[in-house]
Amino acid sequence: MTQATDAATTQTALRLDGKALAKQIEQELSDRVEAIKQKTGRTPILATILVGEDPASATYVRMKGNACKRVGMDSMRVEMPTETTTDELLTKIKELNANPDVHGILLQHPVPEQIDERACFDAIDLSKDVDGVTCLGFGRMSMGESAYGSCTPQGIMHLLNHHGINLAGKHAVVVGRSAILGKPMAQMLLNANCTVTICHSKTQNLAEHVGRADIIVGAVGVPELIKQDWIKQGAVVVDAGFHPTDNGGVGDIELAGIESIASSYTPVPGGVGPMTINTLIRQTVEAAEKSANIA
Repeated sequence: MTQATDAATTQTALRLDGKALAKQIEQELSDRVEAIKQKTGRTPILATILVGEDPASATYVRMKGNACKRVGMDSMRVEMPTETTTDELLTKIKELNANPDVHGILLQHPVPEQIDERACFDAIDLSKDVDGVTCLGFGRMSMGESAYGSCTPQGIMHLLNHHGINLAGKHAVVVGRSAILGKPMAQMLLNANCTVTICHSKTQNLAEHVGRADIIVGAVGVPELIKQDWIKQGAVVVDAGFHPTDNGGVGDIELAGIESIASSYTPVPGGVGPMTINTLIRQTVEAAEKSANIA
């Protein structure tokens, strides 16, 4: 075996470190927030709506508030009781839409079952839909028009682009079809000139589809459903899942030893997760810049 061949054999995959990139972007966002303050005398505000007392949702909202503070933004935390009705929530969203000091609105998912979540998502003004949850925003994004993308897939695209991952002409397989992850992820990859296959819980021969993927996105919400031996050599492996374990957590893809198979991969944790919140903050800053007429 030649020295060159041996080097190629031992080469490991590129680790797509979302935590490091998010930290870098936050430094840039701090400067942009300061520029907004200097021009307008106003601090960009993200309003977060939490309905009910789900502890995981409360944690997510707190993390988003902390991210706002790190870049110099303010967060307006709106808490509503579990028994809140659809009409009451719609009234609150309408109030936030009309508030010129609020630049972005986040309705934390899930809401209590008596609430029509889709109606409430779609009530958010498009200019403040920084979480990318409205049907109108999804439609505009799909057609290549201006809109804020759903945060997790938009964060994934930002991570791939930052690392110079070539997408055009590649076969991408997205495992998952949720409204805020699988479906928008597939559309974003299609817009980036990938050939896209969407798989889901009813897909037959999942292993065969995954095995043909140049880019595989695990977005199905089932711990390690996607087996490592399904993945072809040199594939780009993106794991958007997170499932807590005694040892920290696992994703939707078997990642142990993936360095010897993939050309690049997102770790769990520390890959996709940090990019999701980072994208929410970045898009809120963009909305504030548009409001302030800052190019």
